[in-house]
Amino acid sequence: MSLPLDGLLVVALEQAVAAPFATSRLADAGARVIKLERPEGDFARGYDTTAKGQSSYFVWLNRGKESVFMDLSTEDGRTLFRALLAKADVFIQNLKPGSLEKLGFSFEALRRDYPRLILCSISGYGEEGDFANRKAYDLLIQAESGLASITGGPEQAARVGISVVDIATGAHAAQAILEALFRRERTGEAADIRVSMFDTIADWMAVPFLHAADGKAPQRVGLAHPSISPYGVFQAGDGKPLLISIQNEREWVKLCSDVLEDADFASDPRFHSNVERVRNRPLTDARVQQGFARMNRAALAERLQRADIAFAFVNEVTDLLTHPQLKTFPTQTPLGVVDVPAPGAHFMHETRVLGPVASLGEQTEAVAREFLGEHP
Repeated sequence: MSLPLDGLLVVALEQAVAAPFATSRLADAGARVIKLERPEGDFARGYDTTAKGQSSYFVWLNRGKESVFMDLSTEDGRTLFRALLAKADVFIQNLKPGSLEKLGFSFEALRRDYPRLILCSISGYGEEGDFANRKAYDLLIQAESGLASITGGPEQAARVGISVVDIATGAHAAQAILEALFRRERTGEAADIRVSMFDTIADWMAVPFLHAADGKAPQRVGLAHPSISPYGVFQAGDGKPLLISIQNEREWVKLCSDVLEDADFASDPRFHSNVERVRNRPLTDARVQQGFARMNRAALAERLQRADIAFAFVNEVTDLLTHPQLKTFPTQTPLGVVDVPAPGAHFMHETRVLGPVASLGEQTEAVAREFLGEHP
């Protein structure tokens, strides 16, 4: 069975997380992704050794790609680079702003020399402005954007526990590339796409931004929701935590009557709407906690399920390893097979085999022969 992006050639001058996330999704969809690496390799190869002695980040984000040594400071490297771009559909890069220009490949020159090429450039803060030349990594942007200020408990700010800025940026880049490919298919027009980590997470910060603009900047509330109540963690009578979420007044009445067996709670004017419950959050939470403390977690879960109230167990990462809903797939790597969580989108009635992780420079000679007709 053919894949949606079969026949598409993507050239990636990438490292770390954001750009590799984008190109990994293109590779999953059938694109041929040629990853250009310096002789020392993408520095994400050295982040850790947890995946059979290899970097967990690299194994996760570089399946299905070809690895080619590329030194753009040499004439041989530039010659191969030009040959690749001449046949490529997409070129994606996340070097520091200005780096390509210094090597003789300005965006203007690329648009002129390769008019059908879709360009995608990922940066920390964009190509212009006072911050354009700042180094930018995931946690730095979490701090600079204010994301860390609304993450964690009341005592101090915290990092979101995954590389959320990088992942969001890579997802935005992949989406923009697909949009550009669709337009090129219809009109023949190429595209010059610029995606910054700061812009991406500022977009995702729209709700707290609007609250702050209204003079009500959200506060850190840990495992609770700043603008919905009750939506947080409560302890069952056996000391085990449960996280519940009430999204509307119908659910609120069901929680009070069917789970807490406290119908007066729902009709009390201090709690009769979400706005009032948030205003009286300490009282709301205390009364819900009082009701939860009368039952063990298993009994509570049964009542919540029967009442169709959203809830979750507060699991550790180790619990994810054996979660009944978890889907994984085997990824072939140079040091053996590693099971990795499956991508979130599933195409029904299709069987997709996701590609292996290449060793550093594994396809260098083969790609040089194909595109130059000679050894590098």
